[in-house]
Amino acid sequence: QVQLVESGGGLVQAGGSLRLSCAASGRTFSNYAMGWFRQAPGKEREFVAQISRSGGRTYYADSVKGRFTISRDNAKNTVYLQMNSLKPEDTAVYFCAATSGSDSYTYLTSEYRYWGQGTQVTVSS
Repeated sequence: QVQLVESGGGLVQAGGSLRLSCAASGRTFSNYAMGWFRQAPGKEREFVAQISRSGGRTYYADSVKGRFTISRDNAKNTVYLQMNSLKPEDTAVYFCAATSGSDSYTYLTSEYRYWGQGTQVTVSS
């Protein structure tokens, strides 16, 4: 089992920045590729970014490319999502997730085995 706890959400004005953190406990953190997803009210949960086990490879949804940066610190068992130039359409609950063991790129929620409880991000216009 892997337990994931997100933090860092909040209310920010458009154009501002936030940094989300996701602390992991349980099994060896570096064994899992990690992802960030988000879900806005009335919408499906959508992929935001993924980082490989070592941190050497990152992938982003087109909607956040160039604005968001995913990173990880395996010594601290933590994955981060730096969000810059935020837009009102970025408003959502943000979730971190750990894959089932694969280190390949995947944007599918079904490929992620462990999930955090989510943290709210609200961007005002």
